Amino acid sequence: MIPSPPQGVWEIGPLPLRAYALWIILGIVVAIWWGEKRWVSRGGRAGVVIDTALWAIPFGLLGGRIYHVATDWYRYFGEGKNPVDALKIWDGGLGIWGAVLFGALGAYIGLRQQGIRAIGAFGDSVAPGIVLAQGIGRLGNYFNQELYGRETDVPWALEIYQRYDETYGYSETIGRSTGQVLATVHPTFLYELLWNVLVAVVLVLVDRRFRLGHGRVFALYVALYCFGRFWVELMRADEATLVFGLRINTIVSVVVMLVALIYVWRARRGREEPADLRAADETDTVASDNTDDSAPGVAGADSHRPEGGDGTG
Repeated sequence: MIPSPPQGVWEIGPLPLRAYALWIILGIVVAIWWGEKRWVSRGGRAGVVIDTALWAIPFGLLGGRIYHVATDWYRYFGEGKNPVDALKIWDGGLGIWGAVLFGALGAYIGLRQQGIRAIGAFGDSVAPGIVLAQGIGRLGNYFNQELYGRETDVPWALEIYQRYDETYGYSETIGRSTGQVLATVHPTFLYELLWNVLVAVVLVLVDRRFRLGHGRVFALYVALYCFGRFWVELMRADEATLVFGLRINTIVSVVVMLVALIYVWRARRGREEPADLRAADETDTVASDNTDDSAPGVAGADSHRPEGGDGTG
């Protein structure tokens, strides 16, 4: 059996240290570092990924929270609920599809601010890092004892402990463990973590083999992630919004996967040239430098031409 952590929050003076937030931050750092290396290796300018992340990260967090609250609205609204809790992102609850959609919008704005139009190439560069960051972030769910699967007795089952907090009382997610095991369940957080790592490896290998470009690596990431998430959702047992008797995330996984696969099939083949990844002003500078390099040769040729060489002198 896999034991759950005894707690997910540590009080350090007046500040709470939350495992959920720490794992998300670590994932973001890894995604930026790896995305920067891949972007530069394709010919992009160093620093673009970090500058773009300043737009993409807050947009992504906002979008992820909006999606979560919209699909799990019953957790925050209604009798006995506190709508203010919808703002407490540090307690967990981010929807990946909202995060990707809004994060892509933020990245688009950030890239345009830098004069870079190669949006697809940027997405291809950061895709493996993003899906790896998602896997790292799942460790936050482990510490929060959330997003687990149905009860099971398999050897790798996850033990869910009862927790107690002086303010909130008994809970599964808040406070310290009492040692009482409430259930042994499928560790769906671990299944998704392992799947995300596998997707990151596949993206790198496929990109290296076929030299994908124009957003096809990013679309492949979305498709593969959704495929794995579909099966994980079927194993989940926590409360969720149902549509036609199915968890809403199951339906969204299928729809988004199909859209992503269509893009992979229909998108432009080949990969962008390094010059395509530069900002407009950088491209102009390179072109100007090339013109200046050729100018002396032209001037020299003209200077050696005899006066009156057109036959009129």
